[in-house]
Amino acid sequence: MRIAFMGSPDFSVPALRALHAAGHEIAAVYCQPPKPAGRGQKETPCPVHRAALELGLPVRHPARLKRDEAEHAAFAALDLDVAVVAAYGLILPQAVLDAPKLGCLNIHASLLPRWRGAAPIQRAILAGDRETGVCIMQMDAGLDTGPVWSAESLAIEDDDTGGSLHDKLTVLGGQALMRALPAIMAAKSGPAPQPGEGACYASKLDKSEAMIDWNDSAEAIARRVRAFNPWPVAETLYKDKRLRIWMARPEPGVSKAPPGSVVCGDKHGVVVATGDGLLRLLQVQMPGKRNVTAGEFANAYPLADVCLGS
Repeated sequence: MRIAFMGSPDFSVPALRALHAAGHEIAAVYCQPPKPAGRGQKETPCPVHRAALELGLPVRHPARLKRDEAEHAAFAALDLDVAVVAAYGLILPQAVLDAPKLGCLNIHASLLPRWRGAAPIQRAILAGDRETGVCIMQMDAGLDTGPVWSAESLAIEDDDTGGSLHDKLTVLGGQALMRALPAIMAAKSGPAPQPGEGACYASKLDKSEAMIDWNDSAEAIARRVRAFNPWPVAETLYKDKRLRIWMARPEPGVSKAPPGSVVCGDKHGVVVATGDGLLRLLQVQMPGKRNVTAGEFANAYPLADVCLGS
């Protein structure tokens, strides 16, 4: 098949590599433009850009597609069978959606219609979902509303973080695409419309969500810590300084102490009272310092009569 691939972050790379390894003709790779990064603010290509160059594929990185007729014409001139989209980062206008013979396919990291939108991986963990997955979807003008060619599920483990679940779904996404393509190419049956029931949206993550509310339950806070690892990282206040919490888990037991109170802090770790239950901090980080175990933190900082978050 003659394909355009459209993606930018690490999530997209395995699918690009899988298409290339399968011998498909990749006419162009679209991705976000290079952006300043690092201390020197050097223009740095995104992961898909780097992978495409490694594979010897032509790269295009328009700053916009919407209302850019020249870009629409250039895309149509590729004479594509299909376009594959995975976390590209730009909204595709109808002219682009309609250009390939088989339209545009999207690799979406949730079991649609649940968690349409920008942050389905983290929202699934935050909500306490026990299962997620990947859908290969025929794109339409809506936000992840198109009919679905295939869906493959994956269990969310108790210790999964936003990072670990992302990595699992990254691999599954490439595999699901390659398993779905033969049926799409054969065109013996069409994709299934998404059901209306169960639809919800995964809004983009915001740094303001990282601040822990100790009135929440230990279970809910632990999910927030897991979901926001590695970004934006859950945090609280320790004596007016932001304390990042990289790992935590609910702890058996109860306490009458106010939420946020440190009920135990020693070389074995730090246990904090919440609105419902106890939370054991496992890995934390003070500003300008490295990540340390909570036991190391307890040995280095006074915790008597400390109430986190205030």
